[in-house]
Amino acid sequence: MTLHTARLPDLKICLFFLSGMMITILSGCKDIEPDLPEPTNKKSIFCSGAGSRSGIEFFKANNQGDRDNRGINHAIVFNPKSPNLNFKVNIGLIHQLYAKDKGGKPRREYTAKIFRELVTNDDANLNGRKPIAAINADYIDTDNKPQGFNVSRGVEYSGIFKSRRSSFAISGGRPQQRRATIQLGRRKNPVLNYNAVGGNGRFYRRGKFKNICQNLGEFACKQSTNRSLVAITTKGYVIFLVNDIKANSDISISQLNQELLPEMFDDVLTGIARKNCLGRIQEGMLFDGGFSPGLYYNNRFYVENPGPIGSVFLIYKTK
Repeated sequence: MTLHTARLPDLKICLFFLSGMMITILSGCKDIEPDLPEPTNKKSIFCSGAGSRSGIEFFKANNQGDRDNRGINHAIVFNPKSPNLNFKVNIGLIHQLYAKDKGGKPRREYTAKIFRELVTNDDANLNGRKPIAAINADYIDTDNKPQGFNVSRGVEYSGIFKSRRSSFAISGGRPQQRRATIQLGRRKNPVLNYNAVGGNGRFYRRGKFKNICQNLGEFACKQSTNRSLVAITTKGYVIFLVNDIKANSDISISQLNQELLPEMFDDVLTGIARKNCLGRIQEGMLFDGGFSPGLYYNNRFYVENPGPIGSVFLIYKTK
């Protein structure tokens, strides 16, 4: 389904919040983490076949999808079917995630939390383990509630646009049965909704790319150009990608290393998929941008911003 401007009134809510903070972000959150060795250029584990076992890999890339230690694109590629990975969604709540009221129904009392909080608080743990990876996801409403369709291990925490926007989800069940999907609203098969996060701005649908600049509007298209996005390939792999000039890593700005206009999404994702043996890009959509993008991997916050987050998608090693 084509994403029409008329279906994005909620995006303007976020943009109103973002525009008021545009100047302050330029001073940013630089050098929050100590310097660590940058990933080296190497052959993808998914080309060697090791990706089906280890299940996850982080690297940086330029806007053509080439691995680049000083690239602006921070990518996490993973296999949802890996038995070595598990997943969870975290939400900003005033109470513990999954808490119930006296009637046994889930409590849903929201509060504003930034990316770092949602990656490091007690609710971010799963079976006693901290996440190995995380990305910001849904937009947040003025009442601190996520705007789209969000589910954490079967418990729903959705907003007013849950049926009108696409969401990214990884199904429940045994690892070999897990599947990643991007779809409008709730999936008909309940198991597909086990872990889901909302987004907005669908630029790949059934393998066909669309430049969504017009749908986003002038500000989100050409001015607020730091991006957080997700894509799924024909082989079932998932790409999390955050592009932000304010990243806490070494970046060399050039013609092939710059923040992304919507027309450029195809180049970087196609390049990453082709050069890492992931198949072809099948589905893709945006997560919240502007003052919200965040990406965490292996104890390092590569990207974080000061804006509150609607939801965060978390990945765990099982052993």
